[in-house]
Parts: sequence; structure tokens; C-alpha cells
Amino acid sequence: MEGKNEQRAGLLYGIGAYGMWGLVPLFWPLLKPSGAIEILAHRMVWSLGVVAVALLVVRRWAWIGELVRDRRKLGLISVAAATITVNWGLYIWAVNNGQVVEASLGYFINPLVTIAMGVLLLGERLRPVQWAAVATGLVAILVLAIGYGKPPWVSLVLAFSFATYGLAKKKVNMGGLESLAAETAVLFVPALGFLLWLAATGESTFTSGGTGHGFLLAATGIVTAVPLICFGAAAVRVPLSTLGLLQYLAPVFQFGLGVLYFNESMPPERWAGFALVWLALSLLTWDALRTARRNRVLALKLLATAAAAPASTVPDPTSTTSAPTDPAATAATTATTATTATTQNPAQQKVT
Repeated sequence: MEGKNEQRAGLLYGIGAYGMWGLVPLFWPLLKPSGAIEILAHRMVWSLGVVAVALLVVRRWAWIGELVRDRRKLGLISVAAATITVNWGLYIWAVNNGQVVEASLGYFINPLVTIAMGVLLLGERLRPVQWAAVATGLVAILVLAIGYGKPPWVSLVLAFSFATYGLAKKKVNMGGLESLAAETAVLFVPALGFLLWLAATGESTFTSGGTGHGFLLAATGIVTAVPLICFGAAAVRVPLSTLGLLQYLAPVFQFGLGVLYFNESMPPERWAGFALVWLALSLLTWDALRTARRNRVLALKLLATAAAAPASTVPDPTSTTSAPTDPAATAATTATTATTATTQNPAQQKVT
């Protein structure tokens, strides 16, 4: 019963995290007349403050010394900080300039871009259905480019920047709060310097916009940290496959807001492109679920075989002789890698 309650709580945390990320386009327009760069700078500064308080509450500080001594991790954190700066800034600009639908497309195609980067940069092998999904995604981009009269640059930059961010975070292998704290610490000085420069030149809206506007800009730290905390609570309670499905809630909500609330146009060619993207994601999800099911069945069979085998036939774990590679196990590894890559968030994972 306790395990079911934990999973139920994890599911609610996950829905809350991705739901908040999906509804965040409603928040950024409230910050006008602040420009996207000023909003971004406030988000960096206030996020560090909120995350620092959260880390103080849970008393997790030991990682700082380890990070400072590891130049490789510091370099990767810097890459993650740079790419999330591009992602955050462009997303805020897109929402406040009437391009919510195109921004949502960036997060729809992010899993496909992540898989493509896994093949190109990490040498991962794809199953036929995954290849079909990636190919369908490329056709979708071509259809949208024809419809727009140009490539959907906002979507592509959001997808590639976030995929690069996820890859860097995967290599760093730090917790969500710790990683966000390190990233915002890297960005804190230039962000604060930019805000001070705006204040000195009389172009800052933090005080000129009134007390309410100032509180809204400060709230960017809460808007960033709360979904991440919910995501972290979900990640330790629900299976990775469940998180992989929940991740689509955010772009679905964003797309719905763009069409129904912000009344952005959806000509036939745009519908066709989105339909192809959704088909690609359906193929990818079906393949991931099928592979996970096969792996569970295989694991149960291996456990049953090991339990039924006489003690004398159980292999010596200290033996240096390597076992032949099992194709199913190889597929399991690939599936796990691909699924993990597509569910990195925000601050993974999804830090929009």
C-alpha cells in the first residue's frame, strides 16, 4: 500500500511539474514592458536565491567542493549554463512575441533531436522504429519550412539548445537542484551586472514599473524552482517510462494555449507539420514501451532460470570470462539510453 501511495504521489508531482512548465506562457506576458533579456537576467539572479534557500533547507552543500575541484564538471556546467541561457531567453522572447505555437514545436521535437544527437555524437544505435520516427520528424520540419517560407528557427534553436543542455547535464550527473544552483551561479555575475547597468542607464523596469511589477520579476525565481522541485520528487517515485510520457504534457499545454488562448494562426500546412511530429512521437513512445515490456519479460525469465538452476551451474561471479552479448540486453541498454535522453529535464528536463 505504501508503494502505491508513493507512486500516486510521484505521479501527482510529475503532472504538477510538467503542468506548470506547460502553463508558464501565461506568466511571461505579465512581465511586459520588460524585454526578454531583462526578464532572463532577473530569472538567473532570483533563481539562484530560491535554489540556495532550498539547498539550505535540505542541507545539501557537500557537492560544491567536489565540483570546484573537478575542472571537467565545471566545464560541462558552463556549457549547460550557456545553452540554457539561449533556451530560456529565446523561449521568453517567443512567448512575448506571439510565437507560442512555434515554441511548443521545439519541445515536441526535442526527443527526436536528442536521439539524433545520441547517434551522431555518442555512436548510439537505433532500432528501425526509432529511425522511422526520426525520418518522420525530418519530413515534418521540411513541411513546416515550406509552410512558413523558411525553416522554423525558433523551434530548431529551442530543440537543439535544450538537447545540448540535456547532454551536458547527463555527463555532469548531478541532482536537479544542485545542477541548477551551479548553472545559475555561473550566470549570476553577468546577469547581475546587466541589471545594474540597466538601472544605471535608467532603462530598468524593476523599480520604474511599480512594486507589483518588481514582485513579478522576483517571482521568476519561484517559477523556475518550484516545477524543478516537483520534478525531482516525481523522479524518485515513478518509473522512467512514466516520466517519459508525462514530458509531453508541457508542449501539449503550450500548443493549446497558443491556439486557443493566444489565438495564433494554424494554416493547413502547419497542422500537417504538427501531425507528422505527433506521428513520429507516437512511434517513438510505442517503441519505447514495447522495448521496456520485452526487457521486463526477459528479466523475469532470467530470474526464473537462475532460481531453477542447480547451484553448481550458476556462473562464478568472480570469473573473468566474458559472456556473449545478448541482443535483447543490447536493445535494453539502447532503449534505456534513448529513454533517459528524452526525459532529462528540466532542470530537465524542462526548464522553460
